[in-house]
Amino acid sequence: MEAPIHKFSELFKQLGLADDPVGIDQFITSHSPLKSEVKLVDAPFWNDAQRAFLRDSIGDDADWAELFDQLNEALRRPRK
Repeated sequence: MEAPIHKFSELFKQLGLADDPVGIDQFITSHSPLKSEVKLVDAPFWNDAQRAFLRDSIGDDADWAELFDQLNEALRRPRK
């Protein structure tokens, strides 16, 4: 398996979110756990531009796909 082209932090930067480790952890903590019936792209915390980026990238099977999967998994884990 090849390494992703982008880093996890770059996905957050692309989404206009804090891309440092603390900011990433805060985002995931504040939005977890995402209910299983909610698709990542339909999560209520995205703004229109973020949702469009996610939807377009998923539809195009862009090189962000693996990182979307990682984000999706991280958001669905129960937080302690």
